[in-house]
Amino acid sequence: MKRQIVTLLLIVLVIVIAFSGYSRYQKNKARGELAKQIYSSGGSNPPSTVEELKAAIAEYEKRIERYVNDATQTGIYWKLLASRLQDRGLHGEALEALRNAAYYLPQDASVQYNIGISAGIMAKASHAFPGRANTEKEEYYSLAEKAFLRAIELDGRYLSPRYGLGVLYVFELDRPEDAIPHLQKYLEISRNDIDTIFVLARAYYMVRDYKAAVDLYDRIITLTRDEQKRKNAQDNRQLVMEQMNG
Repeated sequence: MKRQIVTLLLIVLVIVIAFSGYSRYQKNKARGELAKQIYSSGGSNPPSTVEELKAAIAEYEKRIERYVNDATQTGIYWKLLASRLQDRGLHGEALEALRNAAYYLPQDASVQYNIGISAGIMAKASHAFPGRANTEKEEYYSLAEKAFLRAIELDGRYLSPRYGLGVLYVFELDRPEDAIPHLQKYLEISRNDIDTIFVLARAYYMVRDYKAAVDLYDRIITLTRDEQKRKNAQDNRQLVMEQMNG
């Protein structure tokens, strides 16, 4: 029994030594690869002194900085192309450009917002053919929602995606309860935005909070100088009052 235990321990020791040797081999191999890279980029003579190594590092940093700048500029070009395509109503192509822009500019909230805009428009343009489920429309609406939410996540004070979500939830997805907090947050920052007040009033009407809807229509009537918007608010207020009074 003791002999078996000793044999087992010897086997384990051999495995440990072998693994340790393999680990050192991998590290040395990695160092060798790095040395080859420095040698291939540093001219005929690889850096050897401290000063030469510092100079090589500085050159690498310049190359990295140039690459980062080029990548950022590429993302900006894709973003600009998407904007031009959106201006022409080519939202399918714009989404492809925005996908590329998001690859280079993943923290850019405006890229996400514009994805939401184009996806929402593509959803409205999608139709189910006979015998086929309209999953394309659902996928576009899902993309729009996720993009708007991502834009808000990146920049909580960015108002446009909150308005976009409000419109999406109220008029397309029949989810007014989800729209309300985003529209309220919008109006905390930009209190007198008439279009946002209209959408929020509609959301309150849909959830049967008629008093809140009437208060908002009154607010529009007081604030706006646009006669058509004032008339729309008055008409909507009347409809809500009729609902309140049975």
